[in-house]
Amino acid sequence: MLRLRSRCRSGIGHLIRRLSVSLNRAASIGPYDPPARRYKRFGHGSIISWPTGNMYGERWISIGDDTMIATQVTLSAGMLPGQQMMTDPVVIIGDRCLIGRGSAIVGHYRIDIGDDVYTGMNVYITDQNHGYEDINIPIGVQDPQDDPVVIGSGSWIGSGAVVLPGARIGEHCVIAANSVVRGEFPPYSVVAGVPAKVVRLHNGTNWTRPEN
Repeated sequence: MLRLRSRCRSGIGHLIRRLSVSLNRAASIGPYDPPARRYKRFGHGSIISWPTGNMYGERWISIGDDTMIATQVTLSAGMLPGQQMMTDPVVIIGDRCLIGRGSAIVGHYRIDIGDDVYTGMNVYITDQNHGYEDINIPIGVQDPQDDPVVIGSGSWIGSGAVVLPGARIGEHCVIAANSVVRGEFPPYSVVAGVPAKVVRLHNGTNWTRPEN
């Protein structure tokens, strides 16, 4: 009897898992699905996997061709319904990108992600931060400050990395896991740390390490 119950439970579990996979595929958003029409652009061959994270301000978000947005990814532009943005689009994700599960791309002015950019899980990218001009006012209600973010084509951003306002990452860069990135970084560099700095750089011939 115990063996029979175990087999039944295993069979039911197998059916549930198969059904779940089928439902998730059906619920994912492709370029010809009605939700895709909300976006500034939703490229051919791209997909937003189900379950999605928070999606906000799709009108200001452009997704290139053959790009995959994994599950539980937050994509947002702006903060308020009907808000008129200063740039159009606000968030640009290029062709053949992969945005890892649980990541968040939160744009207010301009986030420009190039082609063939891959991220690990739980990466956070934003172009806005709160000011701290008045020590008598809670930081969360002080006027925010915007600074565009650029991530060059061919780059890889490791899991848990945070890309802050004003970051300008060159082409073919590696951002190490859990790094906190702000400032400008040259192409073909490896960036790591809190705060992040260049730890390796390709000079066109070989890899070098910057002098401390």
